[in-house]
Amino acid sequence: MAEATWRDYVKNKPKKPKPLSGLRVLEVCTIVFGPSGPSWLAEMGAEAIKVEIPPLGDLERDLSCSGFRFKEQSPLFLHDNVNKYYLGLDLHKPEGQEIFCQLAAKADIIENNLRPGVMERFNVDYRKIEKINPGIIYLEKNGFGNWGPYAEENRPSNDGASQAFSGIAWMSTFPGQTPVKQMIYLSDMYGALLAEVAVLSALRHRDRTGKGQYIEISQTESIMRTMSWVWPYLDITGQNPPPAGNRDVSVCPADTFCCADGSLVSLAAAAPQEFAGLCAAMDRPELAHDQRFADHLTRLQEENATALLEIIAAWAAQQSPREIEALAREHGFAASRVRDAAQVMADQHIRQRGFMTQVDDAMYGTYLDHEFPVMMSATPPQKKWAARAVGFDNEFLMKNLLNKSEEELKALYETGALGKWADRPGRRPPPDWDGSSDLILSRDQTPAQAERGEK
Repeated sequence: MAEATWRDYVKNKPKKPKPLSGLRVLEVCTIVFGPSGPSWLAEMGAEAIKVEIPPLGDLERDLSCSGFRFKEQSPLFLHDNVNKYYLGLDLHKPEGQEIFCQLAAKADIIENNLRPGVMERFNVDYRKIEKINPGIIYLEKNGFGNWGPYAEENRPSNDGASQAFSGIAWMSTFPGQTPVKQMIYLSDMYGALLAEVAVLSALRHRDRTGKGQYIEISQTESIMRTMSWVWPYLDITGQNPPPAGNRDVSVCPADTFCCADGSLVSLAAAAPQEFAGLCAAMDRPELAHDQRFADHLTRLQEENATALLEIIAAWAAQQSPREIEALAREHGFAASRVRDAAQVMADQHIRQRGFMTQVDDAMYGTYLDHEFPVMMSATPPQKKWAARAVGFDNEFLMKNLLNKSEEELKALYETGALGKWADRPGRRPPPDWDGSSDLILSRDQTPAQAERGEK
């Protein structure tokens, strides 16, 4: 069944329709938490228009690992802003606000992650847009929401602050050690994902009723959701769960162990048959019948868990990661060596399934990136093109979506409502761009226009 369903899946993805084709998204977003969500919708086929205030645009253009840039662009910005159209529109200006409202009248979704009150000051808040387009799905996301004490303080936030404030950084360490912030933007990405779940749910509601709605999501409240059992446990027991390192305090055995060559293996065996398999793999079958380890709840008791993990650690220290992984496959428990990013990128399983894919972009050339991690047999998501310069698609969008004439375009540029990139890295096109080659400009109409039959 699986082989027949997914045969030639990677090769055929470009030929298949996309699940969100026909939807139009306007984003006024910055720095990971904001733009990553619309990018996912764009990979699913939505037409995403990134509105940036020219000439500098999204601050994420300046964020990159140790200052590294690929053809002057931040790899982080490239990853978070695929498949989008780029509009340099100054929302401080009345003319820019009017253009935004005209686009909003033709949009399905509007997203922003500015501080509370900013969209109101731009005169493009939900109450105004709803009157123009009653079916609009209007999403606002920020650190602490738009109301409540922290919103009233106008308290700023970012991913690191959110990890600290939510309590997840405090738990992400070993006992007695300094709390650890995840290097990846965990709060940003998870919050953005929950936000798009809400957007798709609101679209379903609109399908049934014809009515849009206003959505708000807090970055900090979102990441708190990942802490799952912590909240009822804390309330019921009155005990603050302490950091536990790599050990899973709800599953036993489950921890990370050092191997003979100094590398690490993550191992878990909770179910009865899994634990019996682990005992057999260690050549200690009697442990499966030891009263201390007789069932999962008994193994979770602190004294028993400590004893069992010490036994496993002593065994793992005599094995190689490859040996432990082979024994895990043979005996039916979970085990995987701890890999670095380069090892993951080289993994042929991930390559063959198309999740580590080569982006072939008219402007930036070819580079590897991770695809949206779902497979859909009929309507697969796909990266089509990379990020673009601030205001790169101004003329294309104004003419194709709003039917603006050359005279009107000139007037918008003269007022400063429309603008383009600053002459600096991250804002301008790459230095080897020939000035014309680009996937977007070669099209006569946008995907959403084609879907709707618009001119």
